[in-house]
Amino acid sequence: MGNKQTIFTAEQLDTYQDCTFFTRKEILRLFNRYRDLAPQLVPDDYTNKPDVKIPYELIGSMPELKDNPFRQRIAEVFSEDGDGNMTLDDFLDMFSVLSEMAPKDLKAFYAFKIYDFNNDDYICKSDLEKTLNKLTRNELTPEEVCLVCEKVIDEADVDNDGKLSLEDFQHMIVRAPDFLRVDWQVPRREQLKKEPLKNMYTFIWNA
Repeated sequence: MGNKQTIFTAEQLDTYQDCTFFTRKEILRLFNRYRDLAPQLVPDDYTNKPDVKIPYELIGSMPELKDNPFRQRIAEVFSEDGDGNMTLDDFLDMFSVLSEMAPKDLKAFYAFKIYDFNNDDYICKSDLEKTLNKLTRNELTPEEVCLVCEKVIDEADVDNDGKLSLEDFQHMIVRAPDFLRVDWQVPRREQLKKEPLKNMYTFIWNA
């Protein structure tokens, strides 16, 4: 028992439990996954809180993210430096929010941040265009993208300022029960043109 490797102090584990939706076992399991991404960078002992960041290229290659067209934005939003390079704390935060245990309003808050490509606290037409192109893997023509963006703003912009605030975004989620499905599928052109709100709100957390 005296030879057992100590990864975290009891206080660290308590803090991680308080700040995530995970048990101690799940936290340790996620730590092992984090370490396995870059064993040459990540030490076995975290009791001294080492300053370590795993590059986005390794984070984005994980099975949960590699096929998600929003993988880079997800990593950027959850990383402290905003570049997608992740500390262990960033990594645990990301998986906590993407987990089934996280409440819908928390997922919605982070989905809003992910769609807000220019980080101005609004989802504008430019943000919607980027979102649509990622959702459809550039299947839509520029004219179709413009049409869908206009429909989304027209239907979801409560205060008529031409962009979506977090409040607008939360209102539209109420109208989209499939918003937090955990499978990934690309909306078809016909689906987006016919029901833009329903399909734009379906944010995929493939976790």
